[in-house]
Amino acid sequence: MTARAADRARYDRATAHLDAPLAIVDLEAFDANADDLVRRAGGKPIRVASKSVRCRALLERVLERDGFAGIMSFTLAESIWLARSGFDDILLAYPSADTRGFAELTSDPKLAAAVTVMVDDPAQLHLIDEARRDGTEVVRVCLELDTSLKLLGGRVRVGALRSPLHSPAQVADLARAVVRRPGFKLVGIMAYEGHVAGVGDAVAGRPLRSRAVRLMQATARKELARRRAEVVRAVRAVEPDLEYVNGGGTGSVQHTAAEDAVTEIAAGSGLYVPRLFDNYTSFSGRPAALFAQPVVRRPGVGVVTVLGGGYPASGAPGPDRLPVPHLPEGLRYDPQEGPGEVQTPLLGAPADDLLIGDKVWFRHAKAGELCERFDALHLIEGDTVTATVPTYRGEGHTFL
Repeated sequence: MTARAADRARYDRATAHLDAPLAIVDLEAFDANADDLVRRAGGKPIRVASKSVRCRALLERVLERDGFAGIMSFTLAESIWLARSGFDDILLAYPSADTRGFAELTSDPKLAAAVTVMVDDPAQLHLIDEARRDGTEVVRVCLELDTSLKLLGGRVRVGALRSPLHSPAQVADLARAVVRRPGFKLVGIMAYEGHVAGVGDAVAGRPLRSRAVRLMQATARKELARRRAEVVRAVRAVEPDLEYVNGGGTGSVQHTAAEDAVTEIAAGSGLYVPRLFDNYTSFSGRPAALFAQPVVRRPGVGVVTVLGGGYPASGAPGPDRLPVPHLPEGLRYDPQEGPGEVQTPLLGAPADDLLIGDKVWFRHAKAGELCERFDALHLIEGDTVTATVPTYRGEGHTFL
């Protein structure tokens, strides 16, 4: 029996009493992935990206482990909810225009101490001040550096369109604007190198593209390490008491951790290891989060149909944004239909061994987005469900 076949047998036994659709997290794989992230971080703390987890119980579990400290959140409303739930070190990774949230943040000492907001434009500071109403609490601020690689004099850009702050001078100018403005405290710098951390460099069947990605990433890492160090020096000249410089992502943990200027690493997807993280030479993880759909039809030889399953991930549309049939091995989509809103035909020899009511296990393309489809995660240890915990959705929250 292959390792994957053994996993399927465990998952089927563990969930035999549960009807699909359902979602699971294999805790042995989850913990092993956490250990691997810590190993790659080389002693620097890992801030957990909540958007990749979206389950309070699992955030608590990983933050209890050595090597993890703090949360990187994705909306202000989520940040406030987490702070009120007892988490006390929350870095909001994206600028917000939530004026009601800022009014609440600036009126509550506990929230203001627990949450740091992201800024890359003076207009965001003005929006926060306009939203204060009677709130007088000091707002903790982190500046985001644009990590994109610019070539040919800026005519070619590689990387996400995020912050407008690219040069050390630009970041230092905004740092001065923050420290001069009453009611704000500059505490950190963040730089997420998505074109390195979030792009696989070993795509099956595409050796030339993979080689080009590796060349691009090596160039980008070298350029960013130099520029990030210059940015940190420039900002520390304005605010010597910075608390942290955050960088990285699951795909670049060990490379970013090697930079002296970086004090902590951000990662989250590497805990679940969705399918987009299969194509990396820098690490390999164990799939920990899966979902099951029930077989409801057998249209013919070599075909079964499962209920639902059309859960595409965000990003530029393409086959890599689709879930992938994982167990039993050897199933594939019908190219004329793909994964559907209410049913999904699956082709392949294993279909003939599946009966009505059997489970087919899938992996989502991205990490936390799976939790937007399910109210609960069944936590599996060995061949037993040892706990069932709510996702954000299960607690009544869809923050974005």
